[in-house]
Amino acid sequence: MTEFVKIATIENAIEAQIVQSVLDERHIPHRIRSYHDTAYDGLFQMQKGWGVIYANAADRREIEEILESLRES
Repeated sequence: MTEFVKIATIENAIEAQIVQSVLDERHIPHRIRSYHDTAYDGLFQMQKGWGVIYANAADRREIEEILESLRES
């Protein structure tokens, strides 16, 4: 099994849900991690973005294209 690497930063929860749906539909293994921390009331999300996508390095280009297409529309 290959190790997941950081692919891209997610800007908000809506983008995370849409990207997750597309990746699931295409059977691309991934993990989406939110930077939200209740102790700091979302402070890290303001600094780093909503969260991050982790996936296989081999899927990087396809995921970046999905994000690019989503952000353009």
